[in-house]
Amino acid sequence: MTYRTTLLALGLSVLPALAFAQNDSAFRAMQSRGQRVMGVDQYTSTHMFNDLADGGIVELQRDTDDAAGIAEIRRHLQSIARAFKSGDFSSPALVHWKEVPGAATMAARRKRITYTYKPLPRGGEVRMVTRDREALQAIHEFIAFQRNEHHAGGH
Repeated sequence: MTYRTTLLALGLSVLPALAFAQNDSAFRAMQSRGQRVMGVDQYTSTHMFNDLADGGIVELQRDTDDAAGIAEIRRHLQSIARAFKSGDFSSPALVHWKEVPGAATMAARRKRITYTYKPLPRGGEVRMVTRDREALQAIHEFIAFQRNEHHAGGH
């Protein structure tokens, strides 16, 4: 094996590790911003992002019984429902440090989407419902992006 081939082989074998470290670092930064925006530790809370035929659901719950954390999640999700209803998607943009796909269309078509908060045993959820095809596509883009970025469950 030549010197050049060895360097190339080493470089190619290191690239996946560097990409993982970079992504891991980006994930940690997003989790940190999420804690500041949402008020709870992102590593001890569980997100779920579900597409539905008429919209979607964003769910956030604490992993343990933590009255203060549960209350903070509920306050945050109630605030999110109000903000989204008014077309304000600044919280997700702050968490992800960029505009979230689908958010601009959801803001523009906000009068065609209903946002309903519901408490859950250890947190809550925001349900998004629409009959508008463009808004529905935007909700699904928003949900898919969130699910991917948060390494979260859902469908």
